[in-house]
Amino acid sequence: MSEVVAQTARLRLRTWDDPRWEAFVALTNTPAVMRWLGGVFSPEQMAAARARLDAYQRDYGFTFWAVERHEEDALLGFCGLKRANAPGAEPLHGEVEIGWRLREDAWGQGYAREAAATSLDLAFDRFGAARVIAFTAAGNAPSQTLMKRLGMRHWPQHDYIDARFPAHAPPNPQVTFGITREEWAAQRASLA
Repeated sequence: MSEVVAQTARLRLRTWDDPRWEAFVALTNTPAVMRWLGGVFSPEQMAAARARLDAYQRDYGFTFWAVERHEEDALLGFCGLKRANAPGAEPLHGEVEIGWRLREDAWGQGYAREAAATSLDLAFDRFGAARVIAFTAAGNAPSQTLMKRLGMRHWPQHDYIDARFPAHAPPNPQVTFGITREEWAAQRASLA
């Protein structure tokens, strides 16, 4: 049974259940959405991703949650938190990482920013993070723009090559952004 984790003016963040996961796969496992993530996943890769998300929720109390728009209960994608574990980013393993993935027709409408701001609130207020990090491909300018709008700063000393992909594949190199609790408090005040 899916549970509501948080709500915003337009969105709900929820835990996963089978109907939401099936909708997520259909809406986001597309060439456009997966461009910077190594391409469209096989059914086996998607099943493994679901197992990881469920394990994060079970083990840490947070995950990349389903994002729904209140209007029409429309599933838009995911946003949330996990423990960093990307191959190549070992110095940051265990840090709280924020991430998002929305279906293409939800891009550019402020949904990712709204869900990410709520996820940062949860990271610092509910889960006690001292800082939160984010990774994206160097070529993924829209994701980096959102990170900057959230007040995250580029941490070039932590950029890395994701070992799951060839060094010159579109997911690489990965750039790292971060924000501390104090920086988020100041940024949150400016977003209000």
